[in-house]
Amino acid sequence: MLKSERQAFILHEINLHNKVLLTELSRQIQVSDDTIRRDLQELAESGKIIKVHGGALSTAFHNGNGASKQVYAYSQKKIIAKKAASLIEDGMFILTGGGTTIIELARALPPSLHATFISGSIPALSEYIIHPNIEVIAIGDKISKDSKISVGSDAISRIKELKVDLCILGISGINLENGVSDNDWEVVQIKKAMLESAQKLVCLTISEKINSRQPFQVCDSKKISTLITELSPDDPLLQPYVRAGITVI
Repeated sequence: MLKSERQAFILHEINLHNKVLLTELSRQIQVSDDTIRRDLQELAESGKIIKVHGGALSTAFHNGNGASKQVYAYSQKKIIAKKAASLIEDGMFILTGGGTTIIELARALPPSLHATFISGSIPALSEYIIHPNIEVIAIGDKISKDSKISVGSDAISRIKELKVDLCILGISGINLENGVSDNDWEVVQIKKAMLESAQKLVCLTISEKINSRQPFQVCDSKKISTLITELSPDDPLLQPYVRAGITVI
């Protein structure tokens, strides 16, 4: 693979997942860690990514809180957000993660909605608090600079005390064999606690992530109540999930 092709692949993966690990890129492309490290440095110097220890971050989310229409698959995420918002009813308690799709969900909530939203995501909380009628509860602890979400034992303890109607997560990877997966170990521990504190788990993802896998498992597919993508529920790509008993919207 030529360097230009390699760097295009790396940039795509970063935009798709918001964060990538150097070792995972090395495995995917089958080149040395040093080669990937040099590629990341060049991409960072050109302003296309943010280089961090062990990997890289997307500039769209991490410099702009997901506010820019330059966010990867922006139009698809708006469709997903509108579908997810339709599930939320007055009086519900909703626990959400972070990420660009969750930010769009916050913006898609109707002004008349009366519900309670709980999150450790700083960008999501910033959107929830400007809504006229929802109550907002912040989960505090150490903030991960990569994900902009509370992580750590205190956050996990607080989440375990909750009993909410829905846990809504933006996800990095999903397939039927391995379930939901992510590439951030600390965030995975938070997500595991979140889904155990909810009656139902709703997963939001653009269709490009369907049948993909990240290094760390969040939960198996049997834990998923609802899967929302930008596609029609009868799309062939989604039929295996329908047959597995997951509600697909």
